[in-house]
Amino acid sequence: MAKLSFELKGRDQQSNARAGLIQTDHGEIATPIFMPVGTVGSVKAVSQQQLKNDVQAQIILGNTYHLFLRPGTETLEASGGLHKFINWDRPILTDSGGYQVFSLSGTRKINEEGVMFQSHIDGSRHLFTPEKVMDLQRSIGADIIMAFDECPPYPSEYSYALDSMKLTHRWLDRCFTRIDETKDLYGYTQHLFPIVQGSTFKDLRKESCEYISSKDAVGNAIGGLSVGEPEEMMYDLCGLCCENLPASKPRYLMGVGTPWNILECISLGIDMFDCVMPTRNGRNAMLFTTEGVINIDNKKWEKDFTPIDTGIPCEMSQYYSKAYLRHLIKSKEILGLTIASVHNLAFYLWLVKEARQHILEGDFSSWKNEIGSKMKIRL
Repeated sequence: MAKLSFELKGRDQQSNARAGLIQTDHGEIATPIFMPVGTVGSVKAVSQQQLKNDVQAQIILGNTYHLFLRPGTETLEASGGLHKFINWDRPILTDSGGYQVFSLSGTRKINEEGVMFQSHIDGSRHLFTPEKVMDLQRSIGADIIMAFDECPPYPSEYSYALDSMKLTHRWLDRCFTRIDETKDLYGYTQHLFPIVQGSTFKDLRKESCEYISSKDAVGNAIGGLSVGEPEEMMYDLCGLCCENLPASKPRYLMGVGTPWNILECISLGIDMFDCVMPTRNGRNAMLFTTEGVINIDNKKWEKDFTPIDTGIPCEMSQYYSKAYLRHLIKSKEILGLTIASVHNLAFYLWLVKEARQHILEGDFSSWKNEIGSKMKIRL
């Protein structure tokens, strides 16, 4: 069992973009990296074989709230943890479930102890405390586990954002205490990442970064962005956080976003990303490609027999035509959802891999400006 390590391999000279290498007990992660979201132990419509071979995913996500409710930690522990349950031998990160719990605004109550909420499945009531969430993530068996935090809504009043940040910090102390007094499960090391909060207030974000940094965790996350605030505000706050989090540790921006969001945040110094957008949008007929954005529902693709995208190294993207994918989506065939989801994920992973290569080659900024404007074009 080894401590998670992060080694910087290169920096861009015109921005704060950097290329690194994270080492976990389940393998290496080359950064910047995008992590497909497998909320309940499954990336929707995509098999683990496709994640490895077509998408070339290096790490995936699971969600504590959903996995706790179903299949439950008893089943996961009996199987030997989430890696064995889903037959995935690469790294896994678990979100603490805080965002899901707080989105249940009508059925949950927050206090100092934690959050009482009702299951969206059967209405049963449960209490999530920092200690409980650490124990659950131990049982799930992720390589990287996230602190239990409160994600304030946008917009928030300053007083609410301040109280919420302070609560997140107190909960973080309890998370670290619990991690320190419990053991890793399943024979490999599990690492806790704290989360920066503070809503859209720069002084709170700076204070939260300083508090989180003082914990000297192996990595740090930025939460509470891409929740409705303007893009420019997100970039401004993201840049502020990068300036105030240690450069020697990986920085994870939670829940962001479009391909151009990701490129811009890479240039600010972010190393890790996740978002449901590539799979969710794919299931709703939106494709991200090297030439721009495609709504495959549109009639213009009905007789376009060219491949979906020859610019990325994904067999599905090069094997199937736009016309065929449109037919599948219009016919509500499950295969269409799979092709679209695999393609979008492969595009995201291709994008961060290209970004890494251009950082190492020293021309990231010029490449970003060229491809960034191209990706927004509606085809």
